[in-house]
Amino acid sequence: MLNEETLTTIAAEVEAVGLSEQTLAVLRSGHPDIHFTYCMDDDVGVHEPYANRAGFNLYLVDGREHCLKFTADISHATGLVLAEVIEDD
Repeated sequence: MLNEETLTTIAAEVEAVGLSEQTLAVLRSGHPDIHFTYCMDDDVGVHEPYANRAGFNLYLVDGREHCLKFTADISHATGLVLAEVIEDD
């Protein structure tokens, strides 16, 4: 399960090197108990991000049941969606 400290560490790691498939590979090896997904923020739809960072948003995922679902409750989160934000000019 996730907690605020782990989430802060993950966000800092992404901020330091940028969001990419390679970054997710590093995160997956460093945090094998957390499921990571990378997508564009506009693919997420109507869900509110748990945290906003420069260039990406963090969404919590609850995978405790048969289907994955977004959650706002970090105590139920088993994974993260890291969604890249591209600012409109």
